[in-house]
Amino acid sequence: MLDSPKLLVLLLESLSFLVVFCCCCVLLQFVGACKEPVMVVVTELLSGGSLRKYLLSIRPRSLDPQVAVGFALDISRAMECLHSHGIIHRDLKPANLLLTEDQKTVKLVDLGLAREETLTEMMTAETGTYRWMAPELYSTVTLRQGEKKHYNHKVDVYSFAIVLWELLHNKLPFEGMSNLQAAYAAAFKNARPSADGLHEELAVILTSCWKEDPNSRPNFSQIIQMLLRYLATLSPPEPVVPVRVFSAENVVLPPESPGTSSLMAIRDGTGDNPKSKSENNSGGLFSCFRQCY
Repeated sequence: MLDSPKLLVLLLESLSFLVVFCCCCVLLQFVGACKEPVMVVVTELLSGGSLRKYLLSIRPRSLDPQVAVGFALDISRAMECLHSHGIIHRDLKPANLLLTEDQKTVKLVDLGLAREETLTEMMTAETGTYRWMAPELYSTVTLRQGEKKHYNHKVDVYSFAIVLWELLHNKLPFEGMSNLQAAYAAAFKNARPSADGLHEELAVILTSCWKEDPNSRPNFSQIIQMLLRYLATLSPPEPVVPVRVFSAENVVLPPESPGTSSLMAIRDGTGDNPKSKSENNSGGLFSCFRQCY
């Protein structure tokens, strides 16, 4: 029921995150909410649809690498914003990423599984969607229902790597496997999608982000810098305009300009002193001031 206490608590948790991050332009923007007469939450309209549907609509074509990495930058900046406030999303996947109307920007939504990270709190492992979940969320020992296992914000980094791979290939990660098979392969066989054929910069980003050891994965501030370095390789350097250096040898003054005859005289070797000529002509200039005053 919409008015159930449990749902209300979950809603308030999600709203608290939206309010905190209202200044983060790469997260869904919160407008307002009310509980009565019915529970309503108003957010900005993102009419471009989910990233998942967009990728499906263009298959078998792949995104242009610059577009794919641009989307990855949007995601990274949103995650950096969350992590800087100690928040773990825990369910990063294309279905939870929405496009703006022009389909040029991706925004992160669905903070329903997001939780604050603490050093002592244990968090449930049965979260997120298996295919994108980090391997440390699984254990060789079967967990009892409700049992909790510790993990940190690096679970989002692993999920990001799988999303980035999907952006670059426009294929379902671990294709041919069920969700549980994909999770088992990642957790217990250290299986990962192939990074073969990718630009070296992108391959390094992927392989570092989906490392088995969470502490060896980069944070999102580092990921943003790596993505920007890759984009710099796609853009040709701007042409450098040569600096014009002044040289008196290159100056040609019109004949009627003051001092031209002096310069020409020096070049001709006549030996005329330009200062004396200027002194001869200075009287007319100052006589004008004398007449005025």
